[in-house]
Amino acid sequence: MTRTIADISVSLDGFVTGPDPGPDNGLGTGGEALHTWAFSDDPDDRRVLREGTARSGAVVLGRRLFDVVDGPEGWDDTSGYGAGEVGRPAFVVVTSSPPESVRTTDLDWTFVTTGLPDAVTVARERAEAASSDSGKDLDVVLMGGGATIGSALEAGLVDVLALHLAPVVLGAGTPLFTGGAPRTLVQRGVIPTSTATHLSYDVLR
Repeated sequence: MTRTIADISVSLDGFVTGPDPGPDNGLGTGGEALHTWAFSDDPDDRRVLREGTARSGAVVLGRRLFDVVDGPEGWDDTSGYGAGEVGRPAFVVVTSSPPESVRTTDLDWTFVTTGLPDAVTVARERAEAASSDSGKDLDVVLMGGGATIGSALEAGLVDVLALHLAPVVLGAGTPLFTGGAPRTLVQRGVIPTSTATHLSYDVLR
C-alpha cells in the first residue's frame, strides 16, 4: 500500500533551517548541522537513509526547496536525493508557476500549479505506477520544505511523520510547526544514533 510520508530533519527547538535561508544558503546559518546524520558513517544512519530512499516512489517538494536543489550549488552526479544515495524517483514540485528552465534535466520533474492536494495526488499516481513496475510497495515522500510539510499535515494528507531530530539548538529559522489543529500521533519507531534520533509516527486522521 502506498503511504504518504512526511520526512524531514529538525532541530531540538523545532526548526528545519537556520536563520536567513535562501537559494545560496538553503539550510540557513548553522542549518547544515541538521543533516549531519545523512552524511554519517554510523551504520544505523546509513540504513535509515538507504531504506528511506529505496521506499520512495515519488517525492513532493515546494518551490523554494526546488530552487535550492536545482540551483548551481544543488544536486549533482554525486549527491542527489538521499544525500550520498543518488535516488531517482519522480519529483513533484508545488509551485505557482513552473520555472523557465531546469538545470537537473536528468531527473523526472513535474510541476503542479493547482495546490498541494493535487500535487500529492499526482505523486501518489506516480508512486503507485512505480510500485506496479517494481513489484514492491513504494511511498510518496514529502521532503519539504517546512511550510510544505506543515501544510500537508494541516490538510490531513500525511500518513506517517518521520523526523530526524538533530542534537542542535538553532535559536531561529524556519519552524516545522506553526500552530493549526491538534494532531494525534502514534509512535512507531525510535532509532538513536551518534548524530540524530530517528523518530517515526503514524498520523491519525
